[in-house]
Amino acid sequence: MRDHDLQNDLNSLLPGQSTAAGASRRTALKVALGVGYAASAGSIMAQTAVKTSSDGLTTGEISFEVAGFKVPAFFAAPAGKTNLPVVLVVHEIFGVHEYIADTCRRFAQAGYLAVAPEFFARQGDPSKYGEMAKLMSEVVSKVPDAQVLADLDGAVKWASANGGDAARVAVTGFCWGGRITWLYAATGPVRAATAWYGRLVGNPSELLPKNPIDLAASMRAPVLGLYGEKDGGIPVDTVDRMKAALATGNAASKAAQFVLYPDTGHAFHADYRPSYRQGPADDGWKRCLAWFKANGVA
Repeated sequence: MRDHDLQNDLNSLLPGQSTAAGASRRTALKVALGVGYAASAGSIMAQTAVKTSSDGLTTGEISFEVAGFKVPAFFAAPAGKTNLPVVLVVHEIFGVHEYIADTCRRFAQAGYLAVAPEFFARQGDPSKYGEMAKLMSEVVSKVPDAQVLADLDGAVKWASANGGDAARVAVTGFCWGGRITWLYAATGPVRAATAWYGRLVGNPSELLPKNPIDLAASMRAPVLGLYGEKDGGIPVDTVDRMKAALATGNAASKAAQFVLYPDTGHAFHADYRPSYRQGPADDGWKRCLAWFKANGVA
């Protein structure tokens, strides 16, 4: 269920507090959600540990059409370059904000055309929500997997028409986006994927008919899974179950790898939260880039 993703992200915003601490959590959420794409995102920018320069890059907001809807997105790419490797960046439940934009800039500085669609745009704007329950019930819980996967297809199409090489596409995502990363690695036109602490198991529903473990044996691209051993929302036994399922599959499934960081919880890459852990975050980033290169994206 998606409320697990929601709780994981909430816990990483204010670790060590119970969900009963409603007022404190709502205050922190307002800080975390109170930005869109713009550089005026002062509250998060002031707390972001990694700040990537736009020097030498072309960045900005774009949109592309999917089934008659204009999907907004942020992109970053080396200025004046074409035939670029492409990386699709899938956001957390908080949507596209400065942390996700900075992640795109990091990829662009590494030579990629990075695109981060706003997957919740049809359902609502996460930055307008100050209460977790409303964000969940009015936005996140209404987003079908099929819609998200189609939006990723649309992002690939936009990238291929704007300097990207459609034959060299990767996908990466965080928490909610980590789960989506697994799904797209099983269905989309990507060469490699890196899933950061994405949920692997769950109960199917009309909007979420499959979970990563259900598709483990039929992956189209190898996935690098980056997880924390102390992640309360993603127990290590679910990682073990996923490993076992992947081992029964095709070549891409068997090529998947996991890294479990000891004494590390959820959202360790999210450098605007108290959950951030520089060591695992830096190591995971290096592994992500090396994984994409090893699998023919870069």
